[in-house]
Amino acid sequence: MKGENVTVTSASSTAGGERAGYGNVDQERPPYLWAGLTAVVVLAIYLATLAPTTAFWDTSEYIAAAKVLGIPHPPGNPLFVILAHSFGLLPLAASYAVRINLFAAVTSAASAGLWFLVAERWLRGIVAPRWARYAAAFGGVLVGATSWTVWNQSTVNEKVYTVSLLSIALVMWLVVRWGDDEPGTHRDRWLVLIAYVLALTSTNHLMGVLALPALVVYVLWTDWRTVLRPWAIVTFYALLLALTGEWIAMLHGGTEGGLLILLTLGVLGYAVWKTPRDPLVYLGLLAVIVGISLNYFWLPLRAAQYPAINEGEPVGFLSQSLQDVLNRVQYGKPPLSQRQATFGAQLANFWQYFSWQFARDWGQLGAAATVLFTLLGLTGLWELWKRDRRAGIACVALLATLSLGLVYYMNFKYGFSQYPGEPSLPREVRERDYFFVGSFAVYGAFVALGLGALMRGVVEFLRDRGTPVSRWAMASPVLALALIPLLGNHATASRAHETIPRDFAYDILQSVEPYGILITAGDNDTFPLWYAQEVEGIRRDVTLANLSLMNTRWHLRQLRRRVTPAFDPSRAASLWKPREEPGVALTDSTRTGKKDAGQWPLPTQPVFSLTEVQLDSLPEAMQVPAKGGIAFGNLRLDFGQDVLMLQDLASIFLIRDNLGKRPVFFSWSDGGYPDQTLGLSPYLVSQGFVRKLMPKPVVPNDSIVLNPSLGYLDVPRTEKLLWDVYHWRSAARPRPHGWVDQPSSSILQLYAVIYGGAAKSLATAGQKAEASRADSVANAVSRSLGRGNPF
Repeated sequence: MKGENVTVTSASSTAGGERAGYGNVDQERPPYLWAGLTAVVVLAIYLATLAPTTAFWDTSEYIAAAKVLGIPHPPGNPLFVILAHSFGLLPLAASYAVRINLFAAVTSAASAGLWFLVAERWLRGIVAPRWARYAAAFGGVLVGATSWTVWNQSTVNEKVYTVSLLSIALVMWLVVRWGDDEPGTHRDRWLVLIAYVLALTSTNHLMGVLALPALVVYVLWTDWRTVLRPWAIVTFYALLLALTGEWIAMLHGGTEGGLLILLTLGVLGYAVWKTPRDPLVYLGLLAVIVGISLNYFWLPLRAAQYPAINEGEPVGFLSQSLQDVLNRVQYGKPPLSQRQATFGAQLANFWQYFSWQFARDWGQLGAAATVLFTLLGLTGLWELWKRDRRAGIACVALLATLSLGLVYYMNFKYGFSQYPGEPSLPREVRERDYFFVGSFAVYGAFVALGLGALMRGVVEFLRDRGTPVSRWAMASPVLALALIPLLGNHATASRAHETIPRDFAYDILQSVEPYGILITAGDNDTFPLWYAQEVEGIRRDVTLANLSLMNTRWHLRQLRRRVTPAFDPSRAASLWKPREEPGVALTDSTRTGKKDAGQWPLPTQPVFSLTEVQLDSLPEAMQVPAKGGIAFGNLRLDFGQDVLMLQDLASIFLIRDNLGKRPVFFSWSDGGYPDQTLGLSPYLVSQGFVRKLMPKPVVPNDSIVLNPSLGYLDVPRTEKLLWDVYHWRSAARPRPHGWVDQPSSSILQLYAVIYGGAAKSLATAGQKAEASRADSVANAVSRSLGRGNPF
């Protein structure tokens, strides 16, 4: 519109004819009230779709770690554990799991409120009317908050990334406030606070520090001389050492350590010499030290108290085990120069995840939503670039860091569902979209800019029709586009009503005899059991040995060190409770005849007879003779391979040291491990979800039959478990969209396998009604699994 563009500031401009009466937008007070209302609305969405209990993958591990103030998998996440533990003490819900899920929802909703503030500030150069800015900012933030991965991660505490989302949003808001402040000491304090937040959030997860490039852009563009001030040099040099962990090299000596000592002394000496009385020199250094201290003080202190969850066992200040945890050595990632998939394929995988964000429930229509919001976000970014170059460059840096930079750094294998026609590709064990949750949340702010630009375009198209207020009002219907992710993701992003992870944990633990040892395979058949034991107190007498973790020394040491809690009949299934008849002790109700109370004595010896030193000395792998084996009494193990790994050796010692003392069970989630690796098929009896190891070859009888899919099957015990113990209704309930997370579907599939397999033996025994009932459960589960969206 000719003559309507006037300069607002040196960095921004707007439609002058439309800003009459709106005042100086750059000097407005930040709309904290509206940001708070935005956070409340987003929180309400999350509450309506909140998980009622734990979930698969890392959820159970993190909830349990919060409960016991433990140490989850590397890098240990001490900030999360402390915050979640404190939040879990609040009487906000009866269920501890719900309280920790609320923690994820609250932190994510708070980040949405901060993104509202950031988006509203960036919109001031694009949209002049205050109400329109607020509406566009709210719409964009709503898109980010209801993008599929953000929403899905905000309704259950599966990871620690909602804390990282909050950190990124907080840093960006502090950066924006710093940029708007007047030069001087007051403004400089913003940067000290930012340094503290960055150091602190790194003790949650390094994702939180990914706002650093945007900070650098803001500082250099606003006043590049800031980085040359002594206090800034000290503060950000200390921050660099803290985030990289390189400061430890100074303690190890050598050439690198010596050079770092000299450089550090030079930096500190220069700052003290130039500005000895500047409190920011000392405050900035202190902020970084305090922020990073959780990694180097809290972790080793807590690890030395040996909590129930103590992964990596980082005992000792500056110990190798602490450094291994912080550096994630356990995962054995290759160097970045050695790509696990082509970089092009890794970018394609990111785009696959990005395309899920806006209408994942709508199938092919979701592609149209992806195109729409991609264009909206890029349009908004372009408008910001034109009107506020500093903010525009910072946004490009932030988006590039959270997408391209992260794709390169994470160096993933091919995605779990990527290129489905090429099954031989090395793949990730699950979808990794959650690693990019920051980019999806940030993109909502860009969509806010795009919505503002779209409204402005409508206003300019209307030209002189009506009043300025009416033209903006006529442009407002475009904001309805922000509802698309809410409508297009609500079915599959929601975690409401799903209880199978907790139910499975209960079911499998209750399958094990008192004081039994249960050998499990991986995350999804172990972490929920940790949750059940440590949070809900279910069957804590069962010792859990995880095959994957038995390749680590710390898990073996913890198994040996564990003191077995006494069996609590009140927390056990009816199968293991005392009979009601007077004088009858603990009983297995599937058997006939009375048992004496000494049937399940409390074990007083560790599960390993080997000392911790001996466990540490076990080889990572051991060559064994072809078709070799070993016998323990009447039980013989026949090795199915000529190399035994540490987990195999540990399993053998568990069997040797507990045979005849404690019952040993293998979970059916182990697959064919005990059969193919240890040759134990003749000695295993299926009892629901578990297989009990017998001391001699199994002989079929009236109770134990040979099942075509389950091997030897204890029919009475299994029948009791299927109908009196297991949550079969939870497993068989209708799931209109199927099981969304396909990588974890193998756990739900176990219900189909066990109920379907048992149906065959029940039918053979003439129990037609029970067989039909079991078969219907298996079919219901299979239908849910078969209906899953391919995405």
